[in-house]
Amino acid sequence: MFIQTEATPNPATLKFLPGRVVLPEGTYDFRSKADAGASPLAEKLFDVPGVAAVFFGHDFVTVTKDDTDWQHMKPAILGVIMEQFMSGQPVMNAGESEDIEEGEFFEEGDQETVATIKELLETRVRPAVAQDGGDITFKGFKEGIVYLSMRGACAGCPSSTATLQHGIQNLLRHFVPEVEEVRPI
Repeated sequence: MFIQTEATPNPATLKFLPGRVVLPEGTYDFRSKADAGASPLAEKLFDVPGVAAVFFGHDFVTVTKDDTDWQHMKPAILGVIMEQFMSGQPVMNAGESEDIEEGEFFEEGDQETVATIKELLETRVRPAVAQDGGDITFKGFKEGIVYLSMRGACAGCPSSTATLQHGIQNLLRHFVPEVEEVRPI
């Protein structure tokens, strides 16, 4: 089994591509070892010294580190991922599904605007962000401001502000005149 690695715009995060489906649908974000109980793979990855967060996408795993050097961590992470997929064991425990963040908010009269925003995010933004090992999801729309949740490599990325303000905000403003600003939650 050959696992590719890719750098992400976030220097503290690497993207690991095992060449297999990690999650058939959705994403899952583990921000600490305490959150990792839903996944044997995430639990094992948090056992690697220096691992600060783990994110699963369709065909990738992103790992965010603390101040530990990648050269000390990368072999252990590759070993954990390879062992997991070679064992044939599931990535997620039975009964666990997509990591759904609760609490979307918007005014009832803005349903059509929100539907357009969500479609643009789904078709134009999320695929591009997944290429960088992350995910962005809609959280809310109020008084012209779109609120987004950034996960995986996007969470804490130094370039995420530029991505939000220049890329996503400009895209949404172009197609949805009601959008004035985009903010992370």
